[in-house]
Amino acid sequence: MEQPFKRVFLIVMDSVGIGEAPDAKDFNDEGADTLGHIAEHMNGLNMPNIGKLGLSNIREIKGIEPAEKPLAHYTKMQEASVGKDTMTGHWEIMGLNMDQPFRTFPEGFPDDLVKQIEEKTGRKVIGNKPASGTKIIEELGEEHMETGALIVYTSADPVLQIAAHEEIVPIDELYEICETVRELTKDDPYMIGRIIARPFVGQPGGFERTSNRHDYALKPFGRTVMNELQDAQYDVIALGKISDIYDGEGVTEAKRTSDNSDGMDKLVDSLNQSFKGLSFLNLVDFDAKFGHRRDPQGYGEALEAFDERLPEVLNKLQDDDLLIITADHGNDPIHHGTDHTREYVPLLVYHNGIEVGKELPLRKNFADIGATIAENFNVKAPKFGKSFLEDIK
Repeated sequence: MEQPFKRVFLIVMDSVGIGEAPDAKDFNDEGADTLGHIAEHMNGLNMPNIGKLGLSNIREIKGIEPAEKPLAHYTKMQEASVGKDTMTGHWEIMGLNMDQPFRTFPEGFPDDLVKQIEEKTGRKVIGNKPASGTKIIEELGEEHMETGALIVYTSADPVLQIAAHEEIVPIDELYEICETVRELTKDDPYMIGRIIARPFVGQPGGFERTSNRHDYALKPFGRTVMNELQDAQYDVIALGKISDIYDGEGVTEAKRTSDNSDGMDKLVDSLNQSFKGLSFLNLVDFDAKFGHRRDPQGYGEALEAFDERLPEVLNKLQDDDLLIITADHGNDPIHHGTDHTREYVPLLVYHNGIEVGKELPLRKNFADIGATIAENFNVKAPKFGKSFLEDIK
């Protein structure tokens, strides 16, 4: 069977939602609009390159003119799964449907789990509450340095984060601790989506988190399109935290990134590689640095910086390459709280053979992307999702 595209490049702009989803009320997210609110705050976003692809043709965004002749096919996607976190969104993109959400811990973790962590690691736990990662190390970093206790905290996401100073708890020990906690929390009654190592350096009043973050995710509960690609001897290049999100399942090569700029560098590197299969990038800064911290200015500037890098990608695409740009959920920096927001996400699909891009039907499942990739490479399609390959050739 003919494979229209030899290589697929998939960019997930982590948390770049494009307006409240129909079920936003169920998630206390009425009125959420990540891109719209950022554009209003910035008095217009300066993103001419993604504008030419057709971002404002999906839904007009202040400062971005709708393209008269879009270079890409465009639409928006609605999440079918019951969560609005990173793992749920990414797993759905690759063909899984979550009908039970991961657990969150808005009051902190149960005493019995804290006791197990202390017994297994030989270190006391301090914190144990929902918190911003930067603020909690400001609050507890000095005590941690004096006592060696682990700073444990969570967020509105299904995560347990462990912060430790690299000179107090060496990186290897912190990773071992996180692996231990991963084992403790992978089953009922906890079912925590990710355990995250959050190392930092510096002195009280001047702590800084380092790029040695490491995520320990649950394994996907079923096979994804990435597993099918790997089994069929295709390449699956995971950039950024993609490998962590899928716990390495279906990944043939993994490259960590330090920030969005490094992520784009790694994507350009993969464009220069000779491979057949999928290059899959997550750009985490939008979510971690700006969405959760409710920083619309920083978020807007990061979006504009991403847009500046797009020509590098477009100019390197070969005639048998496909580029897909999307997101995994929203994280409206104008919205209440610090949680993700239940929103539609944009979908832009580009290749060199498009004369004029057209509007695709609304996608009611993120898994439509996985189904499209599966059909392109003639591997087993996921149970969920409907391919749009014929619509984009």
